[in-house]
Amino acid sequence: MPWRGPSYKGEFPTLGYQISDWITDHCVIPDGDLQGDPFVCTDEMLRFLVWFYRVDMDAGRKFVASRGGQLVRPQKWGKGPFSAAYSLAEAAGPVLPDGFDAAGDPVGRPWSTPWIQITAVSEDQTDNVWRSLVPMVELGSLKADIPDTGVTRINLPGRGLIEPVTSAGRSRLGQRITAAVQDETHSWVERDGGYKLADNQRRNLAGTGGRFLETTNSWDPTERSVAQRTNENPIGVHVDYPIPPSGSVRNKRERRKVIKAVYGDSWWVNPERIDAEVEALLAQGDAAQAERFFLNRAHAGESIAFDAAKWAELSQPETIVDEGSLIVIGIDGARYDDAIAVVAMSVDSAHLWTIGIWERPDDADDDYEHPLTEVEDAVNEAFDRWQVWRAYIDPQYIEHMVDRWQGRYGDRVVLEWRTGRPRQINHAVRTFRADLTSGDFTHSGDDMLTRHIENARRYQMPGRDDAGRQNQSIAKVSPASKLKVDAAMAAVLAHEARGDAIAAGAQPEVAPETYAPFRIR
Repeated sequence: MPWRGPSYKGEFPTLGYQISDWITDHCVIPDGDLQGDPFVCTDEMLRFLVWFYRVDMDAGRKFVASRGGQLVRPQKWGKGPFSAAYSLAEAAGPVLPDGFDAAGDPVGRPWSTPWIQITAVSEDQTDNVWRSLVPMVELGSLKADIPDTGVTRINLPGRGLIEPVTSAGRSRLGQRITAAVQDETHSWVERDGGYKLADNQRRNLAGTGGRFLETTNSWDPTERSVAQRTNENPIGVHVDYPIPPSGSVRNKRERRKVIKAVYGDSWWVNPERIDAEVEALLAQGDAAQAERFFLNRAHAGESIAFDAAKWAELSQPETIVDEGSLIVIGIDGARYDDAIAVVAMSVDSAHLWTIGIWERPDDADDDYEHPLTEVEDAVNEAFDRWQVWRAYIDPQYIEHMVDRWQGRYGDRVVLEWRTGRPRQINHAVRTFRADLTSGDFTHSGDDMLTRHIENARRYQMPGRDDAGRQNQSIAKVSPASKLKVDAAMAAVLAHEARGDAIAAGAQPEVAPETYAPFRIR
């Protein structure tokens, strides 16, 4: 994973570097062949600490900026040992801002009476961290300062405490805890008390100015876990969830590239063994679990709209659609939010490709607007280069652009195609899925389009079709999700337009080799 910390050490004030050094000096590797050796944070771990312990300059240089952090990583990345090291830093390390040194770097001090809770919805889950935490103390230099360790608590100097807590602790209101590890929050769901546990604990931290570290694998979007809630509403939370690269979980070469990326600099991980675990899950028919736990992707099995493996098989980036060919276009998106996408398809060859996709950046200002001039220029260029039989556009959020294109190219060519009409979109989505499964079209392999296809989830619409099936569309995993799907919908519209062109017997107005750029006609 690329470094995402400051460009240089003093770019913004943070205690992260000092805390990383403290961990190396005081914490040890808890198990394995290197048990007892110093615990040295990887670059990814350091990056997280740097941002997590950033000092808020607007608060009189007295407070760490974040109220908590979320670390989303695959199985065996090292979340448990890292959480243990974080807990010990909060127990005895320099985690509270306490002025600046002669070089202008912030320095920290420990809590006077630290109270840290290692939290999960079951005792087995708290063991993920606790089994690293106790040996980190007993095998290292901290043993002299923290002599009282046990199965259910670690007593700290100054009447401090580290303790495991499960969902039975949801009634513990008002406890003056200073830090919390909230482990495996992809499994914290409302029915098991996960919501109440997270909310109560975070309220308790607010009273002391403490922080929580939430560690999790990717989640099942259908379960609405605490991990998903945090990720979609990260107010005051530093979220560290690098988006995994595209690639089919069923294609070994592509899968290995994803595994290499998501495990980053976790040098202890054997990629061959991880790949074997993925193979075992695929053999059990559980691709969604393989995606979530080892490829770090939020997937929900039956709710996935399109077969990502089949989509990957149909990639033909070398295919070129000759200028002057008869094509159709699909356009979907919004003016300010998510993305706006323009996707084209050849009527003759059934090849799908991207004209352009513009996504709203995660750090966009409130007044952000997609570069609509770029969008219009891209569409106009497409009309110049190819003979466009139809452009199907959902006008809901970009009606003003549809009006301009209709004024230029005519309302018989540029058509409003509303994706909110259940029977209409149901037919388009089901036809696209069927042709995808049958391999009846190809595509350019565009990474962003592929990501949108993989993000798309089935969405139930009112009513039933002529075959008695529930009408359905595609949508994001949830309205607040950052995983965009607009290009997938644009692809569905382009595919639907091609089907209509075939049904209508559409032919180029002129031979492709004699085609001239668009003229008003």
